[in-house]
This record gives sequence, C-alpha cells and structure tokens, in this order.
Amino acid sequence: HHCFHAMRYIVIPVTPFEQNCTMFWREKTRQAVVIDPGGDVDRIQQALRDENLTLAKILVTHGHIDHAGGVAALVESSGVTTIEGPHEEDRFWIDGMQQQSKMFGFPNVRSFEPTRWLEGGDTVSFGDVELAVLHCPGHTPGHVIFYHAPSHLAQVGDVLFQGSIGRTDFPRGDHETLVRSIKEKLFPLGDEVEFIPGHGTMSTFGEERKYNPFLSGRFG
Repeated sequence: HHCFHAMRYIVIPVTPFEQNCTMFWREKTRQAVVIDPGGDVDRIQQALRDENLTLAKILVTHGHIDHAGGVAALVESSGVTTIEGPHEEDRFWIDGMQQQSKMFGFPNVRSFEPTRWLEGGDTVSFGDVELAVLHCPGHTPGHVIFYHAPSHLAQVGDVLFQGSIGRTDFPRGDHETLVRSIKEKLFPLGDEVEFIPGHGTMSTFGEERKYNPFLSGRFG
C-alpha cells in the first residue's frame, strides 16, 4: 500500500499472464476504480471488500484479453456500469474477445462495449480524483495510459516495462510508434514519475529513460 496525497493503490496480479490489475482509491471517500480487470474477478472483488471500497468505474488501457478479459464478469458481479477506455482504435481487439479467448485458452471470455471510448487529453474522474488520459499507440493502436499528476503515478499497461517495452508483433502494433509514444508522451511527464506496468515490477520514467536498453539506443 502506498499513500500519495491520500490516493492509495494496490496491484493484484491476475490471469496466468500475471497482469497487474490495479485499484486506485481515495482514502476519505473509499471510491475506487479498477484498471485492467483481466480475470480472477473473485480476487478483485475480495480486494474491494477487504479495503471496504465502492467501485465507481472500470478503466481499460487496451483490448488484450489479459487486461480486458474480466470486464464483462466484473460488470455483472459488481453492478458497476461505467467502463471507460480504451481508445476506439482498439475496438477490433474487444470485438474479437471470443477469438482471443480461444487463442489464449481463457474460457468463456465475453466482449463488452465501453461506456466511453477515451482520447488523449481526456480526463477520468471518480470521487474527487482526476486522472489524465494519454493515447500511447504502438503495442496496440488504441492503447491509453492513466496518470495521476498529484501522486506522480501512472498506470501504463503494456507500453513500458522495467528494462523493456511492449511487444509490437501483434496486428496493428508498430515498434517506431511505440518508442515515439514513450519518448513524446510518457517521459515528458517527468523523471520522478513512478509507473505501474502491465506486468512485472514498478519503475520510474527517469530510470527507464537512462537505462532501458530499448530506449537508450542499445537495441531496437
């Protein structure tokens, strides 16, 4: 648990892909958002109960099954109807959830329709918390990230990892676009910004700017 300006978060790894489903909430209101409920919805629900939180919205960074596969089930079990994200360019991934389900061996995963497709420059709010939305294509064309400026904290999905970057070998993925998203959208937020990636451990933009071999010209 980390406390930044009274916004707290926890990371719950879900699915066999160990995807970092993230909960942000405000201490005083107990209003929460869940970002990327990829699966294991019962564990997500348990975490909400443990912290005595009210789920306000579901947020989605991109349409891959390990990030978005549990959305429909969480809507059903929680009664929360507001789903925000990703950018509409990822509609083909969400519409193709059944195919993804077969491809990755995740049974019975259903597709969903976001309440609101997001674009760069949008904000998402819950309680009195506001998250900035940045459109960061490359891993998928409609990938968005969520940034809480007062906390210097971002949830970046599969754009950037500690020591690595997102895969670009999927349909409509593009390596140069991804590197540009990282350098032009993420790094300007500041070296001190901590980020929660879609998989693996947290890092800061400063660490990755300096040492990530995919971004410092050593590979790629």
